[in-house]
Amino acid sequence: MQIAKRVLAEVVASQERLERTLEAIDESAARGPSPLEGWTRGHVLQHIARNADSYWRLLEWARTGVEHPQYPSVEAREAEIEAGADRPVAELAADVRESNARFVALAESLTDEAWKATVRAMPGWPHPAWYTLHRRWREVEVHHVDLDAGYAPADWPRSYVRWELDDSLPPLRGGLPFSRVTATDLDLTVELGGDGPALEDEGHHLLAWLTGRAAASRIAVPAPAWPSAPAVDWSQVS
Repeated sequence: MQIAKRVLAEVVASQERLERTLEAIDESAARGPSPLEGWTRGHVLQHIARNADSYWRLLEWARTGVEHPQYPSVEAREAEIEAGADRPVAELAADVRESNARFVALAESLTDEAWKATVRAMPGWPHPAWYTLHRRWREVEVHHVDLDAGYAPADWPRSYVRWELDDSLPPLRGGLPFSRVTATDLDLTVELGGDGPALEDEGHHLLAWLTGRAAASRIAVPAPAWPSAPAVDWSQVS
C-alpha cells in the first residue's frame, strides 16, 4: 500500500533523527525538566518508547484481527510513563531504540489488507491501520522538540509540517477565529470558513502555535486543544 510505504519511510527518518539526539542527553539532562509541565526529559523518553509499543499493539490488531487496545486505560498509560521515567539514561535510550525497531519491524511485515483494517485510538475513534503510521510520525516529531535538546520546530521536515497542518486544521473549522490559514512557505491554505481574518505565516511557526510548542508571540490567539480526531473520509485516501 503506497501511503503506508511512504509514511513508514518518514517515520524511520524521524526516529533516526531522534536517536541521534539521544547521544547528547546525559544523566543530568535526563533528570532535568522538559517543557511539558511535570515531566522531566526522562518522562518524555519513557513516553516515546511506550507510545511505540502502543502503536505496535494497534498494528498487531490489524495483522491478526484480534483486538489489542492501544492502552488498557488512561490510568495505565500514565502509570507506565511514571514508572520508567527515572531509569538511567542509557536504559531509557536503549528502550527508545528497541521500541522504535519493534514498531518498524511489524509495520514492514503487514500486508495491504492488514493496512486497511480498522483499529481504534485510545479515545475511541476508529481509523485504518495505516493512519497509525501518521500518528507515530506526529509523536516522534513533536516529542523530539519536547526534549529541549537542540531540535526545534524549525527543524521539523516540511513533509511533516504540511501533513500535520492539513490534518489538524480541518477538524477545527468553526473553533478558530480565522477564515483561513496559509503556510506561506508551503503553498498550503486550509479554509476554515467564517468571517474572521486570514492567518498567514511560515508553516513551522503555525504548527508550533497549533501544537502549543512555542510561545504565541507571532500569533496572539490562544492555541486550541490538540490533537483532535481527524475529519477525513478514509475511503478517499489510498
